[in-house]
Amino acid sequence: MNERLNGKKIAILATSGFEQSELEVPRDALKKAGAEVTVISLDGKPITGVTHHEKGREVKADLALADASASRFDALVLPGGVANPDALRIDAGAVALVRAFGEAGKPIAAICHGPWTLIDAGLVKGKTVTSWPSLHTDLTNAGAKWIDREVVRDGRLVTSRKPDDLSAFMRETIAMIAEA
Repeated sequence: MNERLNGKKIAILATSGFEQSELEVPRDALKKAGAEVTVISLDGKPITGVTHHEKGREVKADLALADASASRFDALVLPGGVANPDALRIDAGAVALVRAFGEAGKPIAAICHGPWTLIDAGLVKGKTVTSWPSLHTDLTNAGAKWIDREVVRDGRLVTSRKPDDLSAFMRETIAMIAEA
């Protein structure tokens, strides 16, 4: 398992307000599986997480959004937290990067509120997904079939609901990337 993703380059796109565990657990699990992981922030500066509503720890960004390209990576991870995807979905560059991953058929994994950005990138229509329950209506209105399950995989898209689902999320995410 530790070498399952050797040679794979994974992008994690986030900004301050990400749910701490939803960035750190995937980052660490992907590295443990052998992937090279790059954290992308809007400006390339460190970002600060949250643990539910409490201020969390700072995470170093490896790359600024302006310097990122889907062609440099094999897959994309979108952590949740309310503020993080809310900020990403109104940033044209962030939406364009997410859309580029989808249009290239590259694996995308989004957890909790992370699927909000997928809506703005036009990547959920016709997909079966899950998320934090409050996104149900948004995802349904965007043409997705929303179900309440710990993890859902639909083609090259994996979605999960919350931090408690991280084990299932990572199991499916690593399997999807390994198969790509």
